Amino acid sequence: MATSLLLLASVLVLSNVAVHSAFAPDLIVSMAKILLDNYCSPEKLTGMQEAIDAASSNTEILSIPDPDTLASVLTGGVQSTISDTRLVISHEPNYVPAVAPALPPLPPDQLIGVLQSSIKLEVLEGNIGYLRIDHIIGEELADKIGTLLLELVWNKILPTSALIFDLRYTGSGELSGIPYIVSYFTDAEPLIHIDSVYDRPTNTTTEMWSMPTLLGERYGTKKPLIILTSANTKGIAEDVAYCLKNLKRATIVGEKTAGGSLKIEKIKVGDTDFYVTVPSAKSVNPITGKSWEVAGVMPDVEIDAEDALAAAIKIINLRAEVPAILEATGALVADNYAFENVGADVAEKLAATSGDYNLISSKVELETKLSADLMTLSGDKCLKTTHNIPALPPMNPSPEMFIELIKVSFHTDLFENNIGYLRFDMFGDFEEVQAIAQIIVEHVWNKVVNTDALIVDLRNNVGGPTTAIAGFCSYFFDADKQVLLDKLYDRPSGTTTELWSLSELTGARYGTKKSLIILTSGATAGAAEEFVYIMKKHGRAMIVGETTNGASHPPETFRVGESEVFLSIPTTHSDTTQGPAWEGAGVAPHIPVPADAALDTAKGILNKHFAGAKK
Repeated sequence: MATSLLLLASVLVLSNVAVHSAFAPDLIVSMAKILLDNYCSPEKLTGMQEAIDAASSNTEILSIPDPDTLASVLTGGVQSTISDTRLVISHEPNYVPAVAPALPPLPPDQLIGVLQSSIKLEVLEGNIGYLRIDHIIGEELADKIGTLLLELVWNKILPTSALIFDLRYTGSGELSGIPYIVSYFTDAEPLIHIDSVYDRPTNTTTEMWSMPTLLGERYGTKKPLIILTSANTKGIAEDVAYCLKNLKRATIVGEKTAGGSLKIEKIKVGDTDFYVTVPSAKSVNPITGKSWEVAGVMPDVEIDAEDALAAAIKIINLRAEVPAILEATGALVADNYAFENVGADVAEKLAATSGDYNLISSKVELETKLSADLMTLSGDKCLKTTHNIPALPPMNPSPEMFIELIKVSFHTDLFENNIGYLRFDMFGDFEEVQAIAQIIVEHVWNKVVNTDALIVDLRNNVGGPTTAIAGFCSYFFDADKQVLLDKLYDRPSGTTTELWSLSELTGARYGTKKSLIILTSGATAGAAEEFVYIMKKHGRAMIVGETTNGASHPPETFRVGESEVFLSIPTTHSDTTQGPAWEGAGVAPHIPVPADAALDTAKGILNKHFAGAKK
């Protein structure tokens, strides 16, 4: 760093030329001292003093005769060395420091006119307040005109249900105005540390806290607050937006802000016409430990500035629907979720989380958060939001098309020792399967039914309807005895249906005598888990692979009230009289192995069995 700063402090390093000129080295030294004493991030200036000392002992004179060119070269050196484009060196012989005009004493009617011209206030449809302020006033002016501000502005904002605070055109303001504005959107207690401002010339840090007392009432923390920003939002307005965003009190909608500064000073270099523009104070947010300066404030919802108001209104209208959506969601879960006690508990806890939805900005965000909350509260990954996808129109394929579809959907093989292999990745609906049962038997089942052992591969089976489960299970039991496979409890109707093996089937049975191994993985879900659960519970199959997904019986879709939000709710569960079934936990294998090793493991088990039988 010291070497880099020597670029700034030593003219010889900057120019690499030593010829006579009108500018002495003490000019550079003076500029460097201004930076050292005033720049808001002194940690970036490590080694500056050494550089000054080196430049002070240099008797050479600068090589650039033109002052404007010299200022430009120096600016480039400073900015590249310190990585801060706010630092500018200029040559301005005619510069006159700007002085902010003091507010002259005005009669009340004229003062009212000034306020009304600088502040735009409107109550939009839906009782949404809109407030635009293009300059943030400080403590002194607020004390003078506070009563008028209350009467003309704030008291009209207070009754609104939500507020849009427009800072898209706010490019100036007073530092002392920050805690005033922020405090109107916080509670009186506890006091909140909202910002820290480090001032380099005095080497002091001032903490800004929310104010315990204010003129008039607070807007509070419950009602929605949207702040509109643009690339023109600058300085104090950026600080206000950054504070309220990180307090999670406001949602920022619009463009990234300018990335200005809290305080910029233009300091004359000795008796010359050169000036150094330097940020002399900086904001450090106590929550993030960072600053909005230079980087700007990123909006929560990024959109062109001209579209920000419409987007804000849309967000507020969505948030107005949230309480009813949460209430309706809780009622649907309580009335329909398969496990009644869990459903009631989820509904109660969901109501208590309503405040967590205050910063929702879109329907997608709402659905994502609602899904996450439902899954967390229930422990069920299948209880979530979903999309209302219309059912596909019925198809009437030809027999030839059915055959091709079956060939694609099923995979069979015959291994050593007459071991059959059957894989399919989804269960079908009973009515659909029944209609093509004979085709499936001829083109699939008959290839494996006469084997001496069978491997059923469900590692990639993601579920599907459970209506055909009883039929498929029945192929692995004998016809002379009906087996109670499972009991299914339906929460909406409060009824329990007994699932029995079928006495009549299309094609031959595999029966109970021959070995059956089922392969599973963490992807094995839904209806496939019900089949695995039944086969394991009745001791009919050995399970090899990984614990299954722990999904649910096929969930039903419910519309949440009159909204466009839909829920996927598991409404049915397997028999739990002997303890938990497979929902949530999955089915544990007899032989746990990685899914990709399951087939070889199963073949090894069966081959060993047949080899032993031959001895």
